[in-house]
Amino acid sequence: MPFSCGKVLVCSVSFFLLTLPPAYGDVSYSFPEEMKRGSVIGNLAKDLGLEASRLSARKARIDTEGNRKRYCDINLTSGDLIVTEIIDREELCGEKLSCLLSFEFVLENPLELHRILLQIQDVNDNSPIFPKDTIKLDIGESADKGARYRVNAAHDADIGQNAVQSYVLQRNNHFVLSVQTTSAGSKYGELVLDKELDREKQQELQLLITAVDGGTPQRSGTVVIHVTVLDANDNAPVFSQDVYKASLPENSPLYTVVVTVSATDADEGVNGEVMYEFSRMSDKARKMFTLDQKTGDITLIGELDYEEESKYEMFVEGKDGYGLSSDTKVIIDITDINDNAPVIYLKSLSNPIPENASPGTEVGIINVQDRDSENNRQVRCSIQQNVPFKLVPSIKNYYSLVTTGELDRELVSDYNITITATDEGSPPLSSTKSVQLSVADVNDNPPVFEEQSYSAHVTENNQPGSSVCSVTARDPDWRQNGTVIYSLLPGEVNGVPVSSFLSVNGDTGVIHAGRSFDYEQFMRFKVHVMARDNGSPPLSSNVTVSVFVTDVNDNSPQILYPAPEGNSFMTELVPKAAHGGSLVSKVIAVDADSGQNAWLSYHIVKSTDPGLFTIGLHSGEIRAQRDISESDSMKQNLIVSVKDNGQPSLSATCSMYLVISDNLAEVPELKDISYDESNSKLTSYLIIALVSVSTFFLTFIIVILAVRFCRRRKPRLLFDGAVAIPSAYLPPNYAEVDGAGTLRSTYNYDAYLTTGSRTSDFKFVTSYNDNTLPADQTLRKTPKDFAEELDDFDGSSQVGLNCK
Repeated sequence: MPFSCGKVLVCSVSFFLLTLPPAYGDVSYSFPEEMKRGSVIGNLAKDLGLEASRLSARKARIDTEGNRKRYCDINLTSGDLIVTEIIDREELCGEKLSCLLSFEFVLENPLELHRILLQIQDVNDNSPIFPKDTIKLDIGESADKGARYRVNAAHDADIGQNAVQSYVLQRNNHFVLSVQTTSAGSKYGELVLDKELDREKQQELQLLITAVDGGTPQRSGTVVIHVTVLDANDNAPVFSQDVYKASLPENSPLYTVVVTVSATDADEGVNGEVMYEFSRMSDKARKMFTLDQKTGDITLIGELDYEEESKYEMFVEGKDGYGLSSDTKVIIDITDINDNAPVIYLKSLSNPIPENASPGTEVGIINVQDRDSENNRQVRCSIQQNVPFKLVPSIKNYYSLVTTGELDRELVSDYNITITATDEGSPPLSSTKSVQLSVADVNDNPPVFEEQSYSAHVTENNQPGSSVCSVTARDPDWRQNGTVIYSLLPGEVNGVPVSSFLSVNGDTGVIHAGRSFDYEQFMRFKVHVMARDNGSPPLSSNVTVSVFVTDVNDNSPQILYPAPEGNSFMTELVPKAAHGGSLVSKVIAVDADSGQNAWLSYHIVKSTDPGLFTIGLHSGEIRAQRDISESDSMKQNLIVSVKDNGQPSLSATCSMYLVISDNLAEVPELKDISYDESNSKLTSYLIIALVSVSTFFLTFIIVILAVRFCRRRKPRLLFDGAVAIPSAYLPPNYAEVDGAGTLRSTYNYDAYLTTGSRTSDFKFVTSYNDNTLPADQTLRKTPKDFAEELDDFDGSSQVGLNCK
């Protein structure tokens, strides 16, 4: 419980809180560290003579300096000062005897400021800790009884009675312990030789020392001392100073040598060589400084900050070659420089401001803080702009922001006030803060869309009701005057009301699809959206939304040539003399989709002879992959797959029938061209091999006679027996064949049909370059029709067919 005017109360929780006599409204409390969150420190309202019921109305609060943690807060209902963060005195103040926290208690309307000082009492929450778990000592066997050997002091983060009070040595045959106190007030132990050592009897000893503090409950820590018996070393190092002091600016560069400690040893050789090391220091100091073991130079290795730590204390041990040691204290003071600019805090702000506010109206409270010290933290605050506002100094570093003239929103609706704070350091540092203030007004602003027009992209076959896009309009007016409602303006798309295509959410501006769109029907259309506020009278504005339908791969490729199989089939004639690379035919396909969905690729998925023909991946051109030989089957069937590039890919297939022949006598067999392609080509080869031997001679005689006979007669055309080869299935100007036909080759052929025989002969006449097979000579007949017409050749007159 708090008390004032020197009165003291002792609480049942074993701590007391002290309220000092008020000096300019200050109040102080003292309480132990590690109190739980929510614990009551004291009643500020009672101690300051305030009404607890008015704390909330006056916006009472606890302010901290800079970015320090808020360890306590005010209960606005009872006026109690409570703990909000568990306080660790060792973390905050280290080994300082006095640990103070400073806060400010601020009230508004009217503005009132009180300073709160919190004295943090130490509790015994830390055990003594030795710098090392094991200490090695080398002691000569000639050491006299009564010789002393110093043991590094144990460190206890607590202070006063809770720090290390004594040391206890485990019972042994040679040593007793003597506890000593340094000039700095710390205690350490000395091993006193009580019985001479004999290296021949015992070379090593293990001793256990326990450091005990004076707290309740009592805490302790232990260290093992490993003694090696050596020859005599009877002089310990002696430092030139008991305490080394140094001062260091906080902006000192890294690797600056701060101070050099020096110790001398009267012994000679190894016994006189002194090595230095830190024996006791805080974790913060260990991150900031390093010690050269040989020279004793203490060097800066971390970035200093006066605002974080203004003083570092550490102990340095000097140890000779055989373990005798002494230590000294090093104190490093950090001096402040002006490296922190003032920080401006906006504590309170009335926004928006009614335009009828009278001059002198307080609209905000500003607080300025600087983490530096002395003159470096003295701050001046001002407004440099030509605005109807000014800063009026209040309590300490608090300023009131007040109006200086009449406000008129029709002239200026928003103010951007820049506040500048400058300290008195050398050189001075400054910072600025912008304060945005708005002036309340009537409904004189229509809604304004964020963009002049909107574009929406919708994938075709979308789900009805899916979101298309969102439009947003802003209205700077206040409350209902700034509430925006969205709607579609009446209109038509291709004669259909726009409301059947789209709908808009009146509150959010999200536009939804009313139906599923088809890219192939229409690719884009426009609608108009109106935004209207809720003012009186209401104001509105319009915006155009362009909707673009994105294509998806929903159409399979359509094959134009060859025509899909029905009651007829398409056949291409291929000369036996065709070379590898010659154009044989071409597959033509289209896709109703667009973009990559319409990019087509062609593949032969099945063929009578897989190695004979190939197809262009993107052109669809069927070419001979090698020179055609006599052993190749006359009837070739290719199954071609056409795929688009969509995801997933769609495809279509077609069959292409090819006849390899220079002799029309083989044409009647076209009626069997649709035979089952699963028959093995190997079977055909076996049959040909069996009959070739018996017919070779007879065929040779017939060819000789036919050649002589054809040379003596002039060819003529008899159209009554010719086979019609129309171009019905070919589109005009067929791609890459000069608009003339399906074949483009270096060879052209003259063929003649002879009468009086069921079969016809193809006779190779001549070769022309860059000529083509005319499109009207492509076979288009059913297998049955071919059989019937070719049977009529028996007894008919001679017919000549010219293939070019």
